Amino acid sequence: MAERVEGFNFEQRHGKKRVRVARVWKTKEGKHYVVEWRVSISLLSDCVNSYLRDDNSDIVATDTMKNTVYAKAKECSEILSVENFAIELAKHFISFYRQVTTAVVNIVEKPWERIIMDGQPHMHGFKLGSERHTVEAIVKKSGALQLTSGVEGLSVLKTTKVIWICCEQSGFEGFIRDKYTALPETRERMLATEVTGLWRYSYESLSSVPQKPLYFMERYDDVKRVLLETFFGPPNVGVYSPSVQSTLYQMARTTLNRFPDIDCVQLKMPNIHFLPVNISNTGGQIVKFNDDVYLPTDEPHGSIQATLSRFWSKM
Repeated sequence: MAERVEGFNFEQRHGKKRVRVARVWKTKEGKHYVVEWRVSISLLSDCVNSYLRDDNSDIVATDTMKNTVYAKAKECSEILSVENFAIELAKHFISFYRQVTTAVVNIVEKPWERIIMDGQPHMHGFKLGSERHTVEAIVKKSGALQLTSGVEGLSVLKTTKVIWICCEQSGFEGFIRDKYTALPETRERMLATEVTGLWRYSYESLSSVPQKPLYFMERYDDVKRVLLETFFGPPNVGVYSPSVQSTLYQMARTTLNRFPDIDCVQLKMPNIHFLPVNISNTGGQIVKFNDDVYLPTDEPHGSIQATLSRFWSKM
């Protein structure tokens, strides 16, 4: 919120970005759990004097913020979700420092996945996955909360016609055509995208957050599963996509219908192109396209995004 300063409106915040921390938990049975987080902190605080009067007495040093991340990770003796860690970190800043009115904590979780060997989960072996779990927790001194989870780098692709059921899986037709249009209409094309998704929870105060251990970790997996199921359709027949826009909407709508504690879903789905390859020279055709050979390219790509929310959502 802006303050009046010397006849001007003045807004300020400060924080620490890209603090990397890993935490390992070990059970009595010898099974290990590991997370790796990239933490960014932003504090809204009453430290105007540091800007106007060279008085730093109300500043929380950004190096202190960095150290706090490691201290709080150490204090977490039980495995917890990245959402809960973000909330705990934000709660610390708004309760420990009288100057801080709002704490904003953003975390990206690196996808370390447990290795399966000979059908058995490895006790302490992990490999790096692809998509990343994201969180933003905004906590005010009043106890008000805004919690948003998400996924980024979720790369998905489905190919064209399923031969044995004669069913196309993706197309694009009926769009505006003018003198600049060269794109042919089709009911049979590759559909590939890299999904970035955000979903805001309905919990508006610290006291309303579910107390069930690992609740948000399970919810993240559930939301991701719904997004994928909607994109691909049933495994034996799939589902036709008339456009990225249509598929995006169905993914967002299904998520809201499935999870009543989610108020809003935002999806970004760039259209990553797989271009049919036809190559000819003066001697004839070298490669004749038959729904088999493509040129993958992500530059340039289509940019499609939308937000779907319940009427009362504030996102």
